[in-house]
Amino acid sequence: MKDNRIKQHPILDVKEQPTITFYWNKQPYQAQKGEVIASALFANGIRVFGHHHKDGSAQGIFCANGQCAKCTVIANGVPVKSCMTPVKENMRVESVEGLPQLPEVQERPNIADIEEKDVDVLIIGGGPAGLSAALQIKKQSVLLIDDKAKLGGKLVLQTHKFFGSVEDSHAGTRGNQIGQILAAEVEKQKNVETWVNSTALYVFYDKKVGILKDDTYKLVKPKVILNTAGAREKFLKFPGNKLAGIYGAGAFQTLVNRDLVRPTKRLFIVGGGNVGLIAGYHALQAGIEVVGLVEAMPRCGGYKVHADKLRRLGVPIYTSHTVASANGEETIESVTIAQIDENFNIIKGTEKTFECDTLLIAVGLEPVNEFAFEAEKAGIPVFSAGDALEIAEASSAMFNGKIAGLRVAQSFGNEVKNIPDSWYEKAEILKSHPGPIYDYDLPREETGVMPIIHCLQEIPCNPCTTICPTNSIRIKQENLMGIPKYVGGCIGCGKCVAICPGLAITLVDYRQESKNPIVTVPYEVMNHQVKVGDTVPAVDINGDFLADLEVVKITPMKNNKTNLIRLKSPKEIAKKIVSFRIQEAEVSKPLSQEVKLQDEEMVCLCERVSAGEVRKLIKQGITDLNQIKAITRAGMGPCGSKTCDNLLKQLMRQEGIPFDEIVENVRRPVFVEVPLGKFADGEQGGKK
Repeated sequence: MKDNRIKQHPILDVKEQPTITFYWNKQPYQAQKGEVIASALFANGIRVFGHHHKDGSAQGIFCANGQCAKCTVIANGVPVKSCMTPVKENMRVESVEGLPQLPEVQERPNIADIEEKDVDVLIIGGGPAGLSAALQIKKQSVLLIDDKAKLGGKLVLQTHKFFGSVEDSHAGTRGNQIGQILAAEVEKQKNVETWVNSTALYVFYDKKVGILKDDTYKLVKPKVILNTAGAREKFLKFPGNKLAGIYGAGAFQTLVNRDLVRPTKRLFIVGGGNVGLIAGYHALQAGIEVVGLVEAMPRCGGYKVHADKLRRLGVPIYTSHTVASANGEETIESVTIAQIDENFNIIKGTEKTFECDTLLIAVGLEPVNEFAFEAEKAGIPVFSAGDALEIAEASSAMFNGKIAGLRVAQSFGNEVKNIPDSWYEKAEILKSHPGPIYDYDLPREETGVMPIIHCLQEIPCNPCTTICPTNSIRIKQENLMGIPKYVGGCIGCGKCVAICPGLAITLVDYRQESKNPIVTVPYEVMNHQVKVGDTVPAVDINGDFLADLEVVKITPMKNNKTNLIRLKSPKEIAKKIVSFRIQEAEVSKPLSQEVKLQDEEMVCLCERVSAGEVRKLIKQGITDLNQIKAITRAGMGPCGSKTCDNLLKQLMRQEGIPFDEIVENVRRPVFVEVPLGKFADGEQGGKK
């Protein structure tokens, strides 16, 4: 049996966990106690969870967040989402082959008494925004719910150091640590009750919210709702997009960083925003080959320091390119990319095909805002924060959650402090898009010791200025968006090198030998072993080779798990050195042989509706998504149009339909699938 578990990680502590036995299609396998079914299957090398009833195509995962239904399996006779269902001792798990055969009802279920709870404030979502908001509400009773086993939201998945402000968003601290800090603070607050493993199902017109808590259905009646439910990942239409092995960045990070499962050997990434760039870095930290990254725009939309980091480590980035086809039989075996023109049309003859077993989709997020809409219809005062309000970085979500929490408290007439204008100004800065890129402003001195700052783009970030004991690095602007500058006075402590979230600061020390100074670079991919005496290929900011240099010293920074690698360098290139390459160019070499490209792209994976079917209807003048659903079943599947809604609207725009002429798809209750027995049977779903 395969064992795809991560045994060593440069950032995360890998501890041996107790195991249990479960059965997959009648064969016994080992799982770690408490992990979800999907992770247990991936850990055992199982990536196909079943086959679709319409076309027999393989099913795997996409979101690993309970938003879609691609990962459905049969567990002890009941269809469940494998990404949200914990595996249990001797659990019988089976693949879905065609339409699932449901168990026969042996007797009529009892109607359960449903527990009801009144609360002042219901916060839906225990991520950065929800946790930060809860900390600001001091006098009202607060119930904070989250559908995962632990609080923190997407922070749990983030092993990189955060940008933003040290004071307001823990900049320079790793995301998973920030999640722990916020969760611990919330747990201490006596007026806040937290429910984990609790999924909000719907906001009803009688001003009650249905919640499935630990498989028990409850009704909560809040006076105010704060929606901090986060965002769901967008899908992408391209030929072959129904193959197993194509999934979102959140699913990938859940497997790798939360569950310590290595789900792939060769990864290709679509999307050059921060999500895709960071996922690529996380893959390298997990010992996964990153074949390449493709971005449709002429420049990556994420922070330049993130893109630079990938290039330096040996990952090629193809801008003004798109996916032409995902290729394979059941699972993806290769991806074909091509250059595109200014109208995003593929330029024939520019295709390249790369071998990979996973295609990671990171093409944007959309807010989980349905709870806010239904609360408004029901007449419940509702606020939103974080990605549920507006897509931005987690540092922004924390600060906006803080503001939202005070606004909620004010809505009860509490005498809480007024929110200063400076908070709103800082909130705008923290969600700012990356600013302009500047040229180097390198120090001219070649004596003593000094930091070299390779951060050339305005982004909201200040850890280097905050941690410097001699105030040697400063940002001219007070709004976090300036470029940090070295102003003199460095003592060579290396703290700025270790804390920089973009790994964009090095230290050049001429004190021992001016002709061959020592260059200190940060390093966080320790599963690629580097030892004193090794020779490494030093590179510049763009990843271009400079020279093979000797490693003369390694200093582990135990407080943030960044290693400081000291290289002996010729004076001529010392200030240009940013890092060293770890991935060989052979990893990213295109295939020489031609492959058969797929010719069908899906917009609705649940019901297997192709883009061509929908285009025909649009050309006939149909712009009502409900009518398209009635004809094709697009949006009628178990995910409730969460995946296809955006793709259907994309098709409308491509066919020249103005946005205001599109009739929205009517959302149906409930928002998340749940067995009927949870509502009716006291044994399964009511009071026990």
